[in-house]
Amino acid sequence: MKILGIESSCDDSGASVVENGVKVLSNVVSSQIDIHNKTGGVVPEVAAREHLLNILPVIDSALKKANTDLNEIDAIAVTKGPGLISSLIIGTQTANVLSIVKNKVLIPVHHIVGHIYSNWLDIEDEIVFPVIVLTVSGGHNEIILMRDHLDFQVLGESRDDACGEAFDKVARILNMGYPGGPEIYKASLKGNENAFKLPKAMLEKGSLDFSFSGLKTAVLNEYLRYIQMNNIKEEKDLSEKFKCDISASFQKACNEVLSDKVIMALNQYPEAKEIHLAGGVSANLNLREMIKSKIPNSLKFRFPKSLKYCTDNASMIASAGYFIYNSRKESCHSSSNIIPSTDFSM
Repeated sequence: MKILGIESSCDDSGASVVENGVKVLSNVVSSQIDIHNKTGGVVPEVAAREHLLNILPVIDSALKKANTDLNEIDAIAVTKGPGLISSLIIGTQTANVLSIVKNKVLIPVHHIVGHIYSNWLDIEDEIVFPVIVLTVSGGHNEIILMRDHLDFQVLGESRDDACGEAFDKVARILNMGYPGGPEIYKASLKGNENAFKLPKAMLEKGSLDFSFSGLKTAVLNEYLRYIQMNNIKEEKDLSEKFKCDISASFQKACNEVLSDKVIMALNQYPEAKEIHLAGGVSANLNLREMIKSKIPNSLKFRFPKSLKYCTDNASMIASAGYFIYNSRKESCHSSSNIIPSTDFSM
């Protein structure tokens, strides 16, 4: 079964063709990084206009690379939310029109469910349930117990800033560019992770929720203290050592909370057979290594097989769409009018 996936939840226009939820035939992404780097973050109206320009060429390219066309596609899966509402409208309305014109089944996909299914892309072995999934992205963090396909129990989620958002904001404070995750990681490799004592919000005892707003503020305070003590007038005058040390310390504080919460979830649900990491921050090698070092060797630890499946992409949406269709065929129709939503509830 071939599914065309369409993703437009934030600033990347994506289209992909995936066969049977696993085999990626094409994965095309039009990035807006250069545009939003000028403002240090995504401007929703600008992102929506770029989606309008890019979405049809991206879909056309994905179909050509998969050596297929819309007539041979069995269904269309599209991100319904959460995300930037103006960006989501471009993707969902494009999918709605294609569904009507070609009379194709249309499958709405929750963006975080898409990230979860990024771990199914291009794999050759079988995933064994139950699975504990940690999703770490710019918009939201969640720890989920997945007992079977589409059987999700949310164990913990963001209470304020998501980890990926904190990475972006810290990089902006340090004048390091957008997106912040790769820049913070590169700087951390040359820094001392123990140079700054930063807070790690574990919240109340037993909680699997996340809070990174205090950590972000702590980095800002260290930055303000540093520029005041050194009489620095412009961001470009920050020393390389300071940026590397604060990046390494910030990254350590984030990743220790994330990995410790995974262990807490595992202690609460020891029946889990696998641990999965997904979302944009799953590309962070330090986080992968930290989780791997803390979980038992007997557990399978998975993260997306390629870095291109960590960030927002349409392959994960097509994969999730396949499993949704197979589990809930009665709810999937052609010519549906999918209305996008910013609601994070799964």
